[in-house]
Amino acid sequence: MTVDSGLIRLEAHLAKRPRRDSEVRLRQDPYASLAAVAQQGDREALGQLLRVVAPRLRAAARALFGGDHPDVDDLVQDSLIAFVHALPAFAGRSSVIHYAYRITVRVCLAGKRRSRERGSRYEPVADVEVFGGESPGDELANERREAVRDLLEGLPENQAETMALRVCLGMSLNEVASATDTPVNTVRSRLRLAREAMRRAIEADARLSDLMEGWL
Repeated sequence: MTVDSGLIRLEAHLAKRPRRDSEVRLRQDPYASLAAVAQQGDREALGQLLRVVAPRLRAAARALFGGDHPDVDDLVQDSLIAFVHALPAFAGRSSVIHYAYRITVRVCLAGKRRSRERGSRYEPVADVEVFGGESPGDELANERREAVRDLLEGLPENQAETMALRVCLGMSLNEVASATDTPVNTVRSRLRLAREAMRRAIEADARLSDLMEGWL
């Protein structure tokens, strides 16, 4: 089965049914049809989809973990593998890219915890443009990025995930809600709790207090 023929059959099938909200969102996502064909077992479609998401997941991994760490390539590969395994469960409630971002956040947060446990040391990323829109060449911004990564480790998993998607990857509240299949009010609550916990950690550390002044 070719990708084109799969897309034609998918479009014809969808056209025969009443459109639910989730289907409308799926059709608006430029990669949703490709994902749907890949879900049917089409390896060519899956390969095309991976070529689309791979560079975006690499940028996300560099933002979340640090750009120069030797584990970044492994984290990207782990994220792609996790994405393939999770693809059958994709139901179009978020965009394909945001679905992949959530998986990458989980993989990178777990990887960072393992790296910390091993005592691995690395330099902050210096060339990623996401993360609050600060200049990637700004030394203070780089130090703040690294501090935020460290602070995320101290949060409960759902708060760390929400904070990473919102702050590190710059997703909107609605995008985070869709990606995590969570009500917007729950996203707001998790962000509030995360900021409060991070603020307490910052206030308890004089160096962090100076570094992060005005950030939260």
